[in-house]
Amino acid sequence: MNLYQHFRAEIVRIVTELAAEGLVPDGLETVRVSVEPPRDASHGDITTNAAMVLAKAAGMAPKDLAVMLTDRLGGVEWILETDIAGPGFVNMRLKPEFWYERLKEILLAGVPYGDSTLGGGIAVNVEFVSANPTGPLHVAHARGAVVGDALAALLDKAGFEVTREYYINDAGTQVDTLARSAYLRYREALGEDIGVIPEGFYPGEYLKPVGEALAQQLGDKWLGADEDVWLGEIRTLAISMMMDSIREDLESLGIHFDVFSSENALVEKGAVDQALDQLDQMGLIYTGVLEPPKGKTPDDWEPRPQTLFKASQFGDEVDRAVKKSDGSWTYFATDMAYHQDKYRRGFKTMVDVWGADHGGYVKRMNAAVGAVTGGEGKLDVKICQMVNLKKGGEALKMSKRAGTFVTLADLIGEVGRDVVRFMMLTRKNDSQMEFDLEKALEQSRDNPVFYVHYAHARCRSVLRSAAEQWGEAKTTPGALAEADTHLLVDAEELDVIKIMASWPRLVESAAEAHEPHRVAYYLNDLATAFHALWNKGNDDASLRFIVAEDQPLTLARLALVQGVATLIASGLGVMGVAPVEEL
Repeated sequence: MNLYQHFRAEIVRIVTELAAEGLVPDGLETVRVSVEPPRDASHGDITTNAAMVLAKAAGMAPKDLAVMLTDRLGGVEWILETDIAGPGFVNMRLKPEFWYERLKEILLAGVPYGDSTLGGGIAVNVEFVSANPTGPLHVAHARGAVVGDALAALLDKAGFEVTREYYINDAGTQVDTLARSAYLRYREALGEDIGVIPEGFYPGEYLKPVGEALAQQLGDKWLGADEDVWLGEIRTLAISMMMDSIREDLESLGIHFDVFSSENALVEKGAVDQALDQLDQMGLIYTGVLEPPKGKTPDDWEPRPQTLFKASQFGDEVDRAVKKSDGSWTYFATDMAYHQDKYRRGFKTMVDVWGADHGGYVKRMNAAVGAVTGGEGKLDVKICQMVNLKKGGEALKMSKRAGTFVTLADLIGEVGRDVVRFMMLTRKNDSQMEFDLEKALEQSRDNPVFYVHYAHARCRSVLRSAAEQWGEAKTTPGALAEADTHLLVDAEELDVIKIMASWPRLVESAAEAHEPHRVAYYLNDLATAFHALWNKGNDDASLRFIVAEDQPLTLARLALVQGVATLIASGLGVMGVAPVEEL
C-alpha cells in the first residue's frame, strides 16, 4: 500500500461527499491535492494541502475549508487525530494499529513489497552505456551503467514494461581508427616491429589480444595489403571482439541488456535517409548558414551553406547541421534516426543515460525527438557527472593496459561488484562524485555500503539466534506476521515501521522522477533507524530484540527485525546489490 495515495483517495472522496451535500461547489479539480509526510515529524504522520488548493475554487477561506475537512477526516479509519496548521494545512496522526498492519503486510509480501501498478505496463526504453566499441569500459561508463540498470529495475518494480538497450556506435571515423589500430597490432602479432604507436591511433595495450586473435584467425592474409582491401573485414572483426570484451565487463558488473542496436545497421537499412526525408517533407530541413559559436570564434570556422534541421522550432537554441561537408550524415542525424527507430518499435517514453561530456547535446536531442515522433515521444536524458577515484588520499593512477584511463575491470578488481554498484548510487547522477577506494571498503558508519550491509547482517544474526532458541517454524516471515505487534510500543520501534511503510511511495516517486539514487538514501535512513534500536538494546536489556523470558514480546520484535531485513533486501535488489548474511 502506498499509504499517501490511500489517504489522498480518502480526501478526494470527502470532497466529493461535501459537493453532493451542497457544502462545496460540484466538480472541484482535485489534481493538485497531495498527501505527503510533514516536514516536521512532530506535526503528525501525514499532511495535506487540500484546503489550500481548493479554497479559491470553493469560494471559501482555506481555514474554513480545512475545518470542514477535519470534521470528516476524524471518521476515517486509521486516523487518530487531526489539526490545522498555518494558513490551512491539515495534519493527521495515524493510529498505531495502522502501522502494525503495514508491518504484517510487509512480512506477508516479502521482497516484492512496494511493487506498484503505477506504470500500467507502459513501454519504456532505457538506453545506457552505449560506449564506442573502441576500448574497454572505464569508470565513467561504470557510473552510467549502474544508474541505467538501477533505473530500469526501479521502473520495472513500479509497473513499467522496461527494455534495456545498448546502442553500438559502429559507424563513422572512430571505428575506422579502431580497425587501423587493430591492424597495427595484427602486424605486431605476426612478428613485425611496429615501433611507436602513430599519433591518432588507439595506443592502449588492450588491442594486443585483438591483434593476436586476428593473426590466429587470418594468418598473414592481409599482411602488406593495401588499406582499402583489409579495412572492412578488420573493422568488423575488431568491433566484434571489442563488443565481446565490453559484454564481459558488463557481465562482471551484473548488467544484461535486452537489445543491442547497431548504428551501422541503421544507416545501411536507410533509416537516416528516411527520417530526414520525412522531416524535409514537413518543411523542417533547409540549406542555410549558421552563426558562429558563442564566445570566441574558432580559427577553422567559416560561414558556409549547410543542410540544417529547424531545431529552434522545438526548443533548441539554434538550428543544427545534419550533413557534413563531405555529404555524409552528422552524428546528430543518425541519432535522430535512431530515436525515431525506438519510437517506431513502440517506445513513446525513452530514457538515455549519457556521460558528462554530452550535456550540450540534450536540447537538440529533445528537439529531434519532438520532431521525428510528431510530438508523441518523450525523452529524458540523465547526465552522469565525472567520478574522481582516490586511493590513500591520492588520485588513482591510470591503467597501463587502457592507456589513458582506469577501467571498469580495474575498479571491480579493487573493491568488488556490489561496492561499485552501491557507491555509484550514493549521489544523484548529475552531481560530481569522489570515490575513495579505501573508504568504500572500511567498516565504519561513514561508509554507506558497510552501514546498510551491517544492518541486514545484524537482522539475519538476530533471526538465526531466535531460530536456534525457539525453532525455525516460529521465526519464518509468515509465522512472525501473526505475532502480537501491539506489543511494539516504543516510539523508535514505531518510527522504524513508519520508514518501512514509506517504501511503496519511495518506489513510485523515484520511478516517476527517474532518480534511482533515492533508493540508496532510503536504505541509509532505514539502516540508521535500525542501528539506533540496536544500540538502545545494548544500553537497556529490556529493549533488546530477544528477551528470553518474554516470548510474545520477542516475536513482535522479531517481526520488526524481519521487516527491516526484507526492506533492505528489496532496496538492494533494485540497486543490483546482494544482501549479506553476516559480516
